[in-house]
Amino acid sequence: MPKTSDPHSDAPQMAGQPDSPAAKADGGRLVFLVESDAALARDLSSQIGYFGYTVRLFRDLCSFGAAIKATRPAAIIMDSVSFGDDACSVAALDGIRGMAAKPVPLLFISAHGDMKARLQAVHAGCDAYFTKPVDVGGLIDKLDALTSNVPAEPYRVLIVENSASLAKSYATLLKGAGMVAEVISDPMQTLDKLVEFRPDIVLLDLHMAACDGFELATVIRQQEEFVGISIVFLSAESNIGQQLFALRLGGDDFLIKPIEPAHLVSVVASRVERSRVLRSFMVRDSLTGLLNHTAIKEQLEIQLARTRRLNGKLSFAMLDIDHFKLVNDTYGHSVGDRVLKSLSRLLQQRLRETDIVGRYGGEEFAVILNDTDGPAAVKVLDQIREDLSCIRHLASGKEFSITFSGGVADFPHFLDAGTLGEAADKALYEAKCGGRNRLVLAQG
Repeated sequence: MPKTSDPHSDAPQMAGQPDSPAAKADGGRLVFLVESDAALARDLSSQIGYFGYTVRLFRDLCSFGAAIKATRPAAIIMDSVSFGDDACSVAALDGIRGMAAKPVPLLFISAHGDMKARLQAVHAGCDAYFTKPVDVGGLIDKLDALTSNVPAEPYRVLIVENSASLAKSYATLLKGAGMVAEVISDPMQTLDKLVEFRPDIVLLDLHMAACDGFELATVIRQQEEFVGISIVFLSAESNIGQQLFALRLGGDDFLIKPIEPAHLVSVVASRVERSRVLRSFMVRDSLTGLLNHTAIKEQLEIQLARTRRLNGKLSFAMLDIDHFKLVNDTYGHSVGDRVLKSLSRLLQQRLRETDIVGRYGGEEFAVILNDTDGPAAVKVLDQIREDLSCIRHLASGKEFSITFSGGVADFPHFLDAGTLGEAADKALYEAKCGGRNRLVLAQG
């Protein structure tokens, strides 16, 4: 069970399972919760804790005001009834506003949903407002959005340029803008570099010795695995017909030399952003953001090859939400979607960065646990299963909870991706037939 810390208790504790083989440690997820109702505070903090946050409770604004001056949380959740015109309220607000250089997200919970109450919350500087009973799924969605500080992966740029001095100049400029840039002058090396470097974008000189940019772009676009890479032509060519021909071959833009530095950086950034979005649609499930069916199967092959090469361990799990059709039939598909997102979020937050999660289809999920044997995988996923069953979902004023069943198979008991998948699926079926809400480890 997740733990909370309370200034009025004797033994503050942290949420999460740091000693678990597949736990994700994250010390930057501290949330301050100000709620005078002790029962409600503990219940809400417990629910939030299941999603990987550490919650520190305060029963009044005076104790909160002192703490906010000493510790910077990732977010603050506060019952709006706590605020008034008293000195503690003023001091608490001053403490929050004192962090104006980098504001701490402030979320209000309230028994009132009228316009006046919401305006008062806005005047107090709140970023989100939730009425009681609180929809924990919606609260976590907003917490995740407001507290996410995962740095974006730097843009990766491959420069194929006949002029060594120009290539060096472009690379220096792009690196100065926070990008990763690599240069090749021989276009015949392009395919090998695409596989090795995995760029987001290729800056392609139009006129080169071994082959011209038209030909090279055609070769790149004939490779299905590179279809998501953006291609921008660089040339002194001013003939509009030649430029249009380059774009018809699969180019995304055409820049005429000499190129203004700011223009080059802007074009690369905008093209990479679009390229990454398009590629995410190809491999990500649109609802949960997890890898889709095809991508998770590809990852299983890749991770299994790595594990085999290192003589290591790997577990593959198939998870299925119990009685999911009943959720859709009873509460509607929008609520069912929220349930799917809750499980996907829980898996992402409670597993390690090295573990890989995908939506296999419908209410089925697949998990690859690297460097983890079957019994350890079952232990980790069983804790997530128990925690999921404790999370309450709200629909039409009614609360309900869900569970999942799972099957786990591991390498080296099962030697290839096909047998791993079949064994995990068979174990899942056994878990379903055995009463659901349980995990079964396939016996090799």
